[in-house]
Amino acid sequence: MKFKNFFIFIFFSTNFLQLQSQDTTIITNDSEIIKKEWNLGILPALSYESDVGFRYGFILNLFNFGDGSIYPDYKHSIYIEWSRTTKGNGINMITYDSKYLIPNIRLSIEASLYTEKTLDFYGFNGYKSIYNSNFENEHSYDYISRVFYKIDRKLFKLRSDFYGNFRNNLKWHAGIEYFDIKIGSVDIENLNKGKSLSEQLPDTSLLYDKYLEWKIIPENQANGGKTTLFKLGFIYDTRNNEPNPTKGIWTEFLILISQKPFSNYSYGRFCFTHRQYFNITKNFALASRISYQGKLYGVMPFYMLPFVYNTAPNFTRDGLGGSKTIRGILRNRVVGEDFLYGNLESRWKIYRTVLLKQNFYVVYSIFTDFGMITRDYKIDLTNVTVEEKEKYFSQNESLHVSYGTGLHIVMNQNFIVAFDYARSFKKQDGLDGLYINLNFLF
Repeated sequence: MKFKNFFIFIFFSTNFLQLQSQDTTIITNDSEIIKKEWNLGILPALSYESDVGFRYGFILNLFNFGDGSIYPDYKHSIYIEWSRTTKGNGINMITYDSKYLIPNIRLSIEASLYTEKTLDFYGFNGYKSIYNSNFENEHSYDYISRVFYKIDRKLFKLRSDFYGNFRNNLKWHAGIEYFDIKIGSVDIENLNKGKSLSEQLPDTSLLYDKYLEWKIIPENQANGGKTTLFKLGFIYDTRNNEPNPTKGIWTEFLILISQKPFSNYSYGRFCFTHRQYFNITKNFALASRISYQGKLYGVMPFYMLPFVYNTAPNFTRDGLGGSKTIRGILRNRVVGEDFLYGNLESRWKIYRTVLLKQNFYVVYSIFTDFGMITRDYKIDLTNVTVEEKEKYFSQNESLHVSYGTGLHIVMNQNFIVAFDYARSFKKQDGLDGLYINLNFLF
């Protein structure tokens, strides 16, 4: 299939609509149209992740490029998503991002509600919690339930982040992030509604239920809670382009404080992340990221462990594993108090074109991702029998590693559709993952 035909296929199969307030005719030396004023992108939220199933709904993204003098940077961005997945998860989100609403300050705000009927839960401390795929395999003698490694979670989040310049490329960051989390075992009865007897899930204890029974999860944390994080940090940024940098570095250091009475628990965390981009040739670049995040003091409730913190444009993500951190490894597989993770990715721009007055290019990538727990979340196994310890727990943690390849379709340098496929090196981390999402990983 020729590339232009492939573009047309992507364009119309996703029903993408690009609306502009006026026609744009300015063209650069690279035959790229300079975008101006408001551009509205509407895309059905048709994507797939191995961990959450097929996603359907809609995504609306508005960019205001002003008079075009700052393109591909934008003055304002509004992102709205409403989506559901075939595994019962839902996203209701609106975000706003601008460097121009407040003079000399970048503002980013978010309001979101996530409803996840089958969120991944594999225990704590990586390989020290044994993952047995037979427990969720209906054709296995050891089968327990297809949702054995799942929990039910509802997450309401509000976030405000502010960024300003100290001097040159050094920036400060301050923000506040509020979480209201409700946790519970999977609602088996609800999932079984409308299904035949052969399709129904067995009414049995799941891993989360066992953790409650063993008192590994404290009773006062079992149903979730409220957390307000106050954030302060510094960023050093020399990237040449935010959506897809080809050279420069991005280094950030964050302190996050949760304090009573604004939260149910008081604790502090730190996050250090370094990203670096190497421009090998005009169309070929290497991208790398390394991050270390850990606890400074206090008591972290278990429901706040599976979060990875970043500043714009990545922000808070679920724990290590899955589409945003370690591709090819089960989502939330690597959860503990302190952790390290990283990514190394080659990016090759293999094609450019202008189609229907929109700038497109295609990037092919090869990558490897990794991560591990460096400080355990302390758990008490007193109530676990010797047989159950051998079945569910191990003594050793080591590096979780995956590898894969991807394809990115980029429109107007800011709207990016990403296709990634990755495999894990060990069966303890699952087999593989296919991800169709927006934007580069970092």
